[in-house]
Amino acid sequence: MAEAVQTTALLVEDFDVALITPVRHAVNRGAAAAGLIGQRLEDFVLAVNEIVTNAVRHAGGGGTLRMWLTEGLLVCEVVDKGAGIPEERLDGEAALPPSSAVSGRGLWLARHLVDEVTVTTGDAGTIVRLETAVED
Repeated sequence: MAEAVQTTALLVEDFDVALITPVRHAVNRGAAAAGLIGQRLEDFVLAVNEIVTNAVRHAGGGGTLRMWLTEGLLVCEVVDKGAGIPEERLDGEAALPPSSAVSGRGLWLARHLVDEVTVTTGDAGTIVRLETAVED
């Protein structure tokens, strides 16, 4: 019999443009309560904020955020119902967009701020999952 994975739910929030800041503050509180501190805490919160902002700006104006702690990892999923992320934006090895670009940095930045970013996207929406280790 397989052993169950222990998880601790920290946050479940629907969001739209009016809730970006309150959700960012809730993520900060939850991540701190989970044990992130200092630069790792700041980086995680910034990465989540970038993805939430992308969902608002590019994917229908809102979505749902879920954050939990499991086996030493802090995990956050941002789910939207937009039309999906274009293939050229999904390349994890792509260079930073030029300074003249008006968008395109959110996903790139998130990939550089947390330990792991995975994206599942299609016509019915996108799930961006961010993970970072919580060090004891």
